[in-house]
Amino acid sequence: MGKSDFLSPKAIANRIKSKGLQKLRWYCQMCQKQCRDENGFKCHCMSESHQRQLLLASEDPQQFMDYFSEEFRNDFLELLRRRFGTKRVHNNIVYNEYISHREHIHMNATQWETLTDFTKWLGREGFCKVDETPKGWYIQYIDRDPETIRRQQEQEKKKKQDLDDEEKTAKFIEEQVRRGLEGKEQERPVYTELNRENDEEKVAFNLNKGASTSVAASSKTSVLGPSALKMVGGAGSVKRKESAHSSGQSKEKKKKSALDEIMEEIVVKIVTKKLGEKYHKKKAVVKEVIDKYTAVVKMIDSGDKLKLDQTHLETVIPAPGKKVLVLNGGYRGNEGILESINEKNFSAAIIIESGPLKGRRIEGIQYEDISKLL
Repeated sequence: MGKSDFLSPKAIANRIKSKGLQKLRWYCQMCQKQCRDENGFKCHCMSESHQRQLLLASEDPQQFMDYFSEEFRNDFLELLRRRFGTKRVHNNIVYNEYISHREHIHMNATQWETLTDFTKWLGREGFCKVDETPKGWYIQYIDRDPETIRRQQEQEKKKKQDLDDEEKTAKFIEEQVRRGLEGKEQERPVYTELNRENDEEKVAFNLNKGASTSVAASSKTSVLGPSALKMVGGAGSVKRKESAHSSGQSKEKKKKSALDEIMEEIVVKIVTKKLGEKYHKKKAVVKEVIDKYTAVVKMIDSGDKLKLDQTHLETVIPAPGKKVLVLNGGYRGNEGILESINEKNFSAAIIIESGPLKGRRIEGIQYEDISKLL
């Protein structure tokens, strides 16, 4: 086995030594060769190949420096964009990660002498936002990709459109409230002056009226006897129960909003397996919304009524052309017609059929934000 064999111990040792980063002082950027010691670097500088590279560089040294500077800048910014994005980071952290690659462009071959000079240049040219702190220089990449700018503009446009729609809805509700108040005649108290028709008539205040009536009532009850008292007491308790029941009903009615009443007509699907195969993946109609997270549903096939949490239900997407209700977002509470379904993005396009936004076409609504109306 010869000395120059690839599997010889000396060749293996040389490959092991050549792995990783070596000293920068023994690196030749023109030839892109890394030497392990001073003697090796001296021999390389005396070699014929190195002399040829020096002759080429001497013809136009600025061209070679511009080339290496551009390569260094592009690789540095690409690492900053992919690794850290638009986050604010210390410039030395990015540089240490950049020089960890063995085949990187060394800074001593570029137009910048130090990392600080390179950082300042990035700030002046508008590639990054730079700021100096007691801990050193920090950089933040500025993403000027046309696709990123277009996506940001679309997000801002959509946010502005949602705000405009919310303002229109609020104005529509205010207009409806104002019209409702105009239709009703508000009862206002009528105040009159205190006039005395006869000057000789005395003004008397009966402060013991309540006491006299209570005494009279007690005398009457003593005459009526215990059986009558039971009847009166029973009638009073019945009235109290009826009043409490009616007040409870009025409170329950007040708790319901217009959206809750509409939601009591949507079709949902039961996804929980805890109720057995009889109800799993079966459709039902919401009959009552108890609170924000619970509802009473009625099965379409069997007619059974169940009280379920929202985590046990999912929305139902009908066929195109059917009516749906918007449950979330800026168009919440509006009814619409399903126009198309995008199965790739799990979204749909609808046309609003109610409210001040009637006739507007909306795209990109997620499946969970709409549901089929009965």
